[in-house]
Formats: sequence, C-alpha cells, structure tokens
Amino acid sequence: MFGRISTLLGEVRSEMLKVTWPTRDELTNSTTVVLTVSIALALFIWVADLILSFVMDRILN
Repeated sequence: MFGRISTLLGEVRSEMLKVTWPTRDELTNSTTVVLTVSIALALFIWVADLILSFVMDRILN
C-alpha cells in the first residue's frame, strides 16, 4: 500500500517538474483579458435584460 503511494507521489513530482509555469507578465495579461471579457459580457447581458424587460413590459401591458 505504502509502496503504491510512494510511487504515485514520485510520479506526481516528476510530472510537476515538467510543467511550464507562466511568467508573471503572461499571468497578468491573461488575468486582464479574463476580467475585461467578463465585465464586457456582464454589461452586455445587463443591457439585453433591460431591453427585453422593457419589451415584455410593453407587450404584457
């Protein structure tokens, strides 16, 4: 049992050493893109909701 766990941890360590981690600049740029797209999408959904609410209000009243 402990031999299998030891083997697993050794393999995990080996794979973690192969990972290419992003640089600070790459991480900052990716984060900026994600936040910008998220905010833009949230604004789009908010405006679409306002318009559809207005249209539905006019149709139902």
